[in-house]
Amino acid sequence: LEIVVTVENLNDNSPEFKQTNLTKVVPEDTKVNATIVAREDLSASDADLDIIYYELASAAQNTSNYFAIKGINNPEIYLQKALDYEKFKSATLLLYAKDSREVNATVHTATATINIIVEQADTKPPWFLPCTFIDADKSICISSPYTGRVNMSEMSTEPLTLEPGPIYAVDPDYLINEKIVYSIVGGNADDVFAMDADTGNLTMNKIATSQEPYVLQVMATQVNNKQKYAVVNVEIKVINKSDHAPYFESRIYTGTTFAGLDPRSFVFQADAPSTPLMIAAVDDDFPDV
Repeated sequence: LEIVVTVENLNDNSPEFKQTNLTKVVPEDTKVNATIVAREDLSASDADLDIIYYELASAAQNTSNYFAIKGINNPEIYLQKALDYEKFKSATLLLYAKDSREVNATVHTATATINIIVEQADTKPPWFLPCTFIDADKSICISSPYTGRVNMSEMSTEPLTLEPGPIYAVDPDYLINEKIVYSIVGGNADDVFAMDADTGNLTMNKIATSQEPYVLQVMATQVNNKQKYAVVNVEIKVINKSDHAPYFESRIYTGTTFAGLDPRSFVFQADAPSTPLMIAAVDDDFPDV
């Protein structure tokens, strides 16, 4: 008597990942749809030879929309939304491998943890300081113009004093902190002014002979990439030099008035009741005025 015995495979094994915990460093400027973790690094095996189904979850709510898998049977992880180092610097992903999708069947599950570390990239142009953030993410900072003044027909030998402070720019990608150089790119009629490329100090090449203000365009450029730059206006007013302080012609003025007068009525000189009281100041810098 010949007896044939068929052994049916029992689903008694759980899927297994080659690595249950792996870490990937992802540059901030990684392109959307780029592969973050390859399929071969994440595929699970099953001793029962069952079809494996994958699900991806994020441990933090604010990172859940950034990463996804290629398909239910393809665990390759790709980037589906552009990264921003200012929003989050790391993320923890949980990849589940299941050997069945049947509702009433026995389902075995394996879990792999993927740690994503976001590496800051050189994505922002320089910012002139001080500046004001215009968005909640603090990714855009707008600077105000600088102002200063010089004396007519006089050349300063020191760097000019400016408001609200010295010309200064920074690389907002602060972990990278690329070197910045400065230059005047417009408004410098007759080359009256010069700029130190390294410090941003503004000095004079020659005297200013026009009373019209100079509106300089100053550029801050990253040394490693000239396409990352910022431009700010620097207004330099030309004024007549003042060597003397104004003073009153008399130290004491005496006047008389009367009760019950209407508002804006004249006050008269005490020694000349019919002459309005006048208070005058002079300035020796302007003898003809």
